[in-house]
Amino acid sequence: MSIFSKLFKLFLTVVLMPLIPMALLLTFYQGKVKDSILGTHANLAQIVASSINQHIEDLGWRLAFGQNLAEVLRAGKDPKPVLRTALTSNPDFLMLAVLDKNGKEMARVGEKSFLAKVPTLDLSQDEFLPMPDEKNLSVSGFEVVEGRPVSEFVTPLPGGNYLYGIMSFFGLLSRVQEQYIGRTGQIYIVGQDGQFFYGNNQVPLHIAPEQMQKLFAGKTHLIPSVRGPKEVFVGAFAPTPIWGTYAVVLQLKAEAFRGLYYTNIIILLFMLAIATLAYFGALTFAESLGEPISALDKAAREVSRGNLDQKVDENLGWGEFQTLIASFNKMTADLKDYQLLQVQAQLSEMKENVFRSVAHDLRAPLLGLQGYLYILSSGKASPQEEKEYLRLMDEAARNLSALLEDVLDVSRLEAGMLTPHLARVNLKDLARYAVDTLLPAAKEKGLEITTTVPDMWVQADEKLLRRVVVNLVSNAVKFTQQGFVRVEAHQTARETLLSVADSGIGLTPQEQQTVFQKYRQVHSDSRGYGLGLFISRQIVEAHGGTLTVSSRPGQGSVFTLALPNQEDK
Repeated sequence: MSIFSKLFKLFLTVVLMPLIPMALLLTFYQGKVKDSILGTHANLAQIVASSINQHIEDLGWRLAFGQNLAEVLRAGKDPKPVLRTALTSNPDFLMLAVLDKNGKEMARVGEKSFLAKVPTLDLSQDEFLPMPDEKNLSVSGFEVVEGRPVSEFVTPLPGGNYLYGIMSFFGLLSRVQEQYIGRTGQIYIVGQDGQFFYGNNQVPLHIAPEQMQKLFAGKTHLIPSVRGPKEVFVGAFAPTPIWGTYAVVLQLKAEAFRGLYYTNIIILLFMLAIATLAYFGALTFAESLGEPISALDKAAREVSRGNLDQKVDENLGWGEFQTLIASFNKMTADLKDYQLLQVQAQLSEMKENVFRSVAHDLRAPLLGLQGYLYILSSGKASPQEEKEYLRLMDEAARNLSALLEDVLDVSRLEAGMLTPHLARVNLKDLARYAVDTLLPAAKEKGLEITTTVPDMWVQADEKLLRRVVVNLVSNAVKFTQQGFVRVEAHQTARETLLSVADSGIGLTPQEQQTVFQKYRQVHSDSRGYGLGLFISRQIVEAHGGTLTVSSRPGQGSVFTLALPNQEDK
């Protein structure tokens, strides 16, 4: 990201920062307005529920004939004339009946077509029947009979009998359901099972009963959202005195919140205008500062890459920028002089360290050769001793050759001259070769050395990869006094993994960080030059893979070689 972009974003952020509390205020305002709209719906639902409650209370004085009916029953007369008179006086009554103390029917009157649909009453086991000593009126929930919403009611009579009736709520609900809120809002009567009782002018909403049941079971009477097949509604509800029913006000969400949406659009347009002005203001200000800072940034990046010849034109700056640019140019010149001195010192130290390390490792085999040559040239050695000295000289020469080869390999690796010649290589063969080669040394120490590598092919330089595997197995045998050395392999979707595990002395976390460095031997009392693992890791990385170690002191180590699968290369 350029300096200009950073400055532009910085100033734009500063200017637009006040828009954040404005957005939060807008969100808060939206919530309050929505709650207010839903509160209006809740008030309307409560009014409807109160109207139904008033209708039920009015039922009490319409049942005032119950006293006269009780006297007729006490005199042993037929109660039907009294019931017919009450039925005629109350058009909402569809049926009236007298029940005995056990809730069984004694007499009934009503519309003939309606009476034919109602079986003989027996409420002896019905919880709807009040206790004999109760004076309250029990009203059931709505049912739809012959297209009319009706409810049952039962009230105790003096003397222990009951007055039972079926009352139509068609007139009341028709008046309620014909009320509109806006163009799409209406009032509905819904049972506790989520079923709607629709009036003649109401279109079914097809809202799942489960949704309504969930809303009724909630802690609030507001309905922030309920989804139909195509529309989303909002509203509120209130329980009615009719057992198990609710007065529900529902309105399309788009209509209910239309005014709020218009307000949001106006506020958003205002915020967009502020953002536009802030954009161009920040653009102008960033351009005035961007050029000199950008030039300094570019020059600093070049300096960080080591290019100390980088200079910045002082004419690009103005005011304090000119002083800053002049100081920067002087700093780069001083850094260049210091770098030359630093490089010379580091080069001298590096040469000294490498020479000291190589000279130390060369000294032992050379002194050995010189000593054996002196003894052989003196003629004092027996034939058997001469044979042993020649063997030791051959071993010293081989060690010297191996050291020189490792040093040359390190030089080639660091110069990027070691390029693997890739071909299909079977890891099973490499693992078997390494185990067979080190088997005598492992048996001599009493170690169990095994390989469980199946036929597994990778793209690699067979000679170089064999060297890595043999080196890993050799180190495992060298640093394991008892237990096992195991070579295993498996494949994942992206790479092939070969691991060499042992039960040896292990490595500390600090040793794991340095074990792959050149001329570094974790255990100074062991034979070697500290180049094997360094060369091994370089070879693996030249193949595009990784070589890692996992270890705990005293619990062994696991070196894992990972190579990408052929299709990933």
